[in-house]
Amino acid sequence: MRFELLHRCALTLGFAAVGFLFLHPPGVHAQGGEPQYFAIRGAKVVTVSGPPIEGATIVVSRGIITAVARDAAVPPEAWVIEGQGLTVYPGLVDAFTDVGIPTPPPSAGESGPPRRPQQQARGPEDRPASSPWRAAADEVSLSDKRIETWRSGGFTTVVCAPKGGMFPGQAAVLDLAGERAGDLVVKSPAAIPLSFQTTGGFGGGFPDSLLGVLAYIHQAWLDTDWSVKAQAIYEKNPRGMARPRYDRTEAALAEALEDHALVLLPANNTVEIRRAFQLIDRWEVKAGIYGGQMGYEVAPEIAAKKLPVLVDLKWPEAEKDGDPEARPSLRALRFRDRAPSTPAALAKAGVKFAFYSGGIAAPKDILKAAKKSIDAGLAPEAALRAFTLSPAEIFGVADRLGSIENGKIANLVVTDGDLFEEKTKIKMVFVDGQRFETHEPEKPKEPPKGDITGKWKLAYTTPEGAEESTADLVMDKDGAISGSLGSSRGTANIISGYLSGDKFNFSINMVLDQGPTDVTFSGTFDGTSLKGTISVHGMSLDFTGVKPGNGVGDAAILGGAQ
Repeated sequence: MRFELLHRCALTLGFAAVGFLFLHPPGVHAQGGEPQYFAIRGAKVVTVSGPPIEGATIVVSRGIITAVARDAAVPPEAWVIEGQGLTVYPGLVDAFTDVGIPTPPPSAGESGPPRRPQQQARGPEDRPASSPWRAAADEVSLSDKRIETWRSGGFTTVVCAPKGGMFPGQAAVLDLAGERAGDLVVKSPAAIPLSFQTTGGFGGGFPDSLLGVLAYIHQAWLDTDWSVKAQAIYEKNPRGMARPRYDRTEAALAEALEDHALVLLPANNTVEIRRAFQLIDRWEVKAGIYGGQMGYEVAPEIAAKKLPVLVDLKWPEAEKDGDPEARPSLRALRFRDRAPSTPAALAKAGVKFAFYSGGIAAPKDILKAAKKSIDAGLAPEAALRAFTLSPAEIFGVADRLGSIENGKIANLVVTDGDLFEEKTKIKMVFVDGQRFETHEPEKPKEPPKGDITGKWKLAYTTPEGAEESTADLVMDKDGAISGSLGSSRGTANIISGYLSGDKFNFSINMVLDQGPTDVTFSGTFDGTSLKGTISVHGMSLDFTGVKPGNGVGDAAILGGAQ
């Protein structure tokens, strides 16, 4: 009986043996039984498309904004929300993410992501790491609890894309509310993101270099162009002609390009950005770049090319718990210092840009990162635009969202102050006219004893053997804990956590066969180590944690988990 219980623990808690980890959000609940008509009366309304309006009324009817004015008439059937002292913004947009697509747990016995068997290439149909037929609109799932977390942070819309490979799949614009997955889709396809990561590819390793990846992608565009022209000729007069061969990659790319999907190229530093210019000219596609953090060096060149930029808000920084003796290069230090000034440089040059979360785990940290760009010279109204109307324009949905105007989708964020001020609280969010109230996460009851910030190696033992995970923790001055926890299988964001005195508690969410499941880590922190239990479904498993390089060997770590 004891072994069976431990085995269940192993299946639930062994990150390396079970699967990818997932984020679980703080509670956000739609209000049941509400009418379909709302009026927010007497608030400051920041329209983005025009000047702010003091003491205005916004009328929402069946998910659509039907009036925005100081003297707007309130329909008798509307639920009136008194807005004195409140500010209403358009719903925020995360311009490039995978929020909405939960990663499924791997099959039993898998030791890593599924790999394509190596084979000898016989033609363009033998394409590794290419799945442009995948569509975020088809894969979005309400089981991804980051939907609630992002919504609670003021994000009503995301541009969501699958991950994996050089052609991962087609991105879609999604609103973060609905009764079924299809309700979230605003536009699909919205973009074709590319990745230049090497994959191992065919037998013999191709493409196993950047040059090989670029050649491979270039060939895919050539094949798609040829396929479109050959199919048009055949359709015009098929008699006596061999029919063109169907290729799934070419068909998907051709259809997405016909729908004016934006091709997104990764380009973060100056070399990559200038290389992107050449590739876009060569491929002759409607394109933009994502990353863009070194745009401060080439903003006028980007403007001359008239390319939109998605700016990664995960600013470069020194590695936590890195070698204190290591000396970063002057260029690396300059990059860390100047990257947050890129949005101001882009704005000055007239480049259209939008913000995306990158590797940031919590929405509040996304806004903090944007505040760094404001501190580095970006006008606050330009920062707000980069979260609202600019991404809507870049992805072709500005006719329906991105600003507070009559006839647009009622995506709204209601706050008690300036959006970018740290003390401002989000009071409620409207997505497609549906109202959601936000709730504060649990806070520590005592001042924290020490700083738990850093990378921790967590060790515990299951019947299948010793297991390890890495927790990357960040603690605010009040003891609140954020960060991530992961293994070779993937990474889960910490959804809530705190250090109260010497007691810590933080939670993640992972997908098991029965769906997303909360996993809680709790215990004591003595300044140099962690000790506690992992709890899930009423079961628990002891664990210990140390910072690598603090003098405690691996044998001691694993021994402490016995």
